Amino acid sequence: MSVQGTDSYRSGIPLPYLVARAVEAAQESGFAQSCRLEQGRLLHALASGARGSIGETGTGCGVGLAWLVSGRQPGVRVVSVERELRLVEIATELFRDVPDVEIVHGDWTRIHEHGPFDLLVVDGGGNGKQTAAADPEVLLTPGGSIVVDDFTPLTSWPPTFQGRPDTARSAWLEHPALLATEVRLAPDLSTVIGTRRP
Repeated sequence: MSVQGTDSYRSGIPLPYLVARAVEAAQESGFAQSCRLEQGRLLHALASGARGSIGETGTGCGVGLAWLVSGRQPGVRVVSVERELRLVEIATELFRDVPDVEIVHGDWTRIHEHGPFDLLVVDGGGNGKQTAAADPEVLLTPGGSIVVDDFTPLTSWPPTFQGRPDTARSAWLEHPALLATEVRLAPDLSTVIGTRRP
């Protein structure tokens, strides 16, 4: 989830149907922290490579989930976990008639009940993305990928954020179970993508 991410959709760019509905739901409910447009496009592309299952933590109003669902192959199962009941209810209604999509209410750790995944998007508040607690060897299939968003672009090594060591980013980029890199999506936004080593 990105601070003021919902506002990134005000440009009028055509969106996949489900994404447009999720953005509308976020706007109507006053939820400002949807994944940004740039991140959504990346998720859309990555979802097309999943063969069995996709996981997400931090559903919000379902904008990122809608990008994933819109990009997946037919029959690929998608599970998203959200800790705020109000948001679970909004997303559940939005995806009610969409096959192979499940919204789970609870802390991010509930994603463990549904893995391993070909693609896992670790997002939202209260999750394991800050310290690499979401273990790729448990949550990913061999060769599966994890996406950790909402970083500022890397400008030096070792990474820093607000003048201090950026331990969250370093934990993902140097995780022994991953081949990981950072992808810059905008001048102020980057994402870490890691693939589980064979």
